[in-house]
Amino acid sequence: MPEPQDRTVAALMEQLISYGPESMAQVFTKLFDLAMRLEREQFLEADLYQRTPERRGYANGYKAKKLDTPAGTITLNVPKTKGHEGEPFYPQSLERGRRSCRAVMLAVAEMYVKGVSTRDAAKVMAELGLESLSSSQVSRAAALLDEELEAWRTRELGTFPYLMLDARYEKVRQGGVVRDAAVLSAIGIDKEGKRRILGVSAKLSEAEVHWRDFLDNLVARGLRGVTFVVSDDHGGLNAARKAVLSGAVWQRCQFHLAQNAIHHAPNRAIKKRIGAELRRIWNADSLDEAKDLLERLVESYATTAPDLAKWLEANIPEGLAVFTLPEAHRRRLRTSNPIERAVQQEIKRRTAKIRVFPSQKSLLRLVSAVLAEIDDEWATTDRRYITWENQDV
Repeated sequence: MPEPQDRTVAALMEQLISYGPESMAQVFTKLFDLAMRLEREQFLEADLYQRTPERRGYANGYKAKKLDTPAGTITLNVPKTKGHEGEPFYPQSLERGRRSCRAVMLAVAEMYVKGVSTRDAAKVMAELGLESLSSSQVSRAAALLDEELEAWRTRELGTFPYLMLDARYEKVRQGGVVRDAAVLSAIGIDKEGKRRILGVSAKLSEAEVHWRDFLDNLVARGLRGVTFVVSDDHGGLNAARKAVLSGAVWQRCQFHLAQNAIHHAPNRAIKKRIGAELRRIWNADSLDEAKDLLERLVESYATTAPDLAKWLEANIPEGLAVFTLPEAHRRRLRTSNPIERAVQQEIKRRTAKIRVFPSQKSLLRLVSAVLAEIDDEWATTDRRYITWENQDV
């Protein structure tokens, strides 16, 4: 004669055969209930109503509990016990069920941090068969996402010969006042030639202490082998870079240098042509040629625009470090535009609706979610950002 659970499973199979996917939530609920009842019997070391000397307590009915699952919101009958000394009974299958719903909760949290209102998120989840979301459910989802993102931000790194650094600002409410928060980010190029996002930090300063903490954290997580750093001349970054990555060559972003040169130009005519004049230097075949072109450019403005000439002489050499790299790598590493386009513009697109973040924590949550998504895409692609060409890296 079949066991009761066998008959239950057979009945559920018949239900699936008769009603198809529409009955999935009901079937899932009954299977879950069955699994928890069997687990209670194992915990008590006795079947339902069975009297044995080994029995560790007694069944004590059930308690209804709602659970959000990919099959919809279901109501389970969680078995209870009494008369057992020691740890109380709680079904492991229910804990595993919670973990299996992690993806659903992460989706809720991501909608929340990306500016989707709780009401709109509820509509989306309702389409998936989930009941309306409560504020506690959203908070629980956000906590799950925070756990995932913290693990991503603190993951072990490795060898990345090339490093790109950049910062952008977002509005954050702090103590009732709206302030600017600096979002620092780093892209590394590994020994396979792939880009990876190595880290992100959000604080109310771009001062040296923030940059230094950020770079120290990358090193503490195992970042090594950095030989070349690309960035703009951010406040505090130079001092922090020299302290933490003293052995690496620094390349100042040529794009931002050109923009700065335009701002230093004394009249419209020079503003219009200075960009093309600098491009000739950037596109030189060698460092010696670039230096020669720069010297001629400085001389050409020595009389007509002496302040500009002094600025060019003092600053443009910081944009020529790229000539120390193999020619095939120069175009990829002459500016920090790759991090601007791939990272900063995507952050800007995803934060546009929010305007002012309620806290630094919420800002860090969103930018981390965005960057982790980009990093995952880069990690799984076969495309290489550069080719090492059998060089010793």
